[in-house]
Amino acid sequence: MKQLITIAAAICFAACNQQPENAQTRNGIFDEKKEQEAIMKVIEGETRSFYKRDYESWKKYYAQTAYAFQAWNNHDGTVDAKTGWPAVDSGIGNYIKANPVAPGGSSHPEVLRKNIITKFYADTVAYLLWDQYNSVKDSAMFSKEVRLMEKQNGEWKIVNVSAFWDYSKLIPIADIK
Repeated sequence: MKQLITIAAAICFAACNQQPENAQTRNGIFDEKKEQEAIMKVIEGETRSFYKRDYESWKKYYAQTAYAFQAWNNHDGTVDAKTGWPAVDSGIGNYIKANPVAPGGSSHPEVLRKNIITKFYADTVAYLLWDQYNSVKDSAMFSKEVRLMEKQNGEWKIVNVSAFWDYSKLIPIADIK
C-alpha cells in the first residue's frame, strides 16, 4: 500500500506542476473531449480483451513500466496487488491464460459504466473513477473502478487499475439499464 501511495503521489506531483485541462499545452489547445474519447477506447479495449482472455490484445493497453500497478479484491475478502509491469504481466497474464473462455466468448459479455469522473492533470496524465456493472448471465456484479492513464508516444496507456467488486450482491440486468 505504501508503494501505491508513493507512486500515485509522485505522478500527481509531476502532473500537477503542468498545465490543467483546457489550457494551452506544448501541443496547442488541449481537447479534453477528444482525449476522453481516446482514453475510453483504451479502457473498453482492455476490458474486452481481458474478459475474452485475449492476452496479446490485453497487454498492449498498458504502460509497461516499473510503476504500472494493479489492485483488486477477491471473492474471499483478500486483496491482491501487483507492482511493476513484470508483476502485472505475470499475474494477470497467467490468469488470462489459465482461465480461457470459449472462442468468441466472454466471461462478462456486457459491461456498463456509469458516473464516470475524469480529471486531467496535464495533457499526458488523467485519473478516472466510475461505477461498473459486469454481466454474469442475467445479473451483474457491481465494481468501483479507478484508472490512472498516461500518454506515451501519442497513445494513452493504463498505468493503474484498481477494481473493487461487491461479490455478495448480484443485480438484475434490467435494474441497471
